[in-house]
Amino acid sequence: MKISIINGPNLNLLGRRETQHYGKRSFEDYLKELQEDFPELELEYFQSNHEGELIDKLHEVGFHGYKGIVLNAGGYTHTSVALADAVAAIETPVVEVHISNIYARESFRHTSLLAPKCAGSISGFGLESYRLALHHFFRLKPRKLGFGAHK
Repeated sequence: MKISIINGPNLNLLGRRETQHYGKRSFEDYLKELQEDFPELELEYFQSNHEGELIDKLHEVGFHGYKGIVLNAGGYTHTSVALADAVAAIETPVVEVHISNIYARESFRHTSLLAPKCAGSISGFGLESYRLALHHFFRLKPRKLGFGAHK
């Protein structure tokens, strides 16, 4: 089962930036752990600091046999109508994740433009938010993973 993990802006700095919110591990190190813990899943990872590249990746993955997308859009979560539109336009279900609890932070982070377009949202569990999203996709029976499941 193919799952794409897509990370947005500044997440390439995990382990080095604002460690009080995001921890001290790089995502690449954590990804190795996820791959070991979910050998049945074919995990693909993509990160970009550019909104258009994230949209292009969603379009690419959203129609080509992936069973799910785990998306951490970073700051674009709260500002990007274009990313929300891309999530709504694709067939592959998307779970929105955040490392920090966005509701315990600045008020502008309390609104997600993506959440209404996603199958679900997970925040506040550190990097484990990704693991929780993978459990969602792993537990679903194939018939429940069909196209349009997130709409």
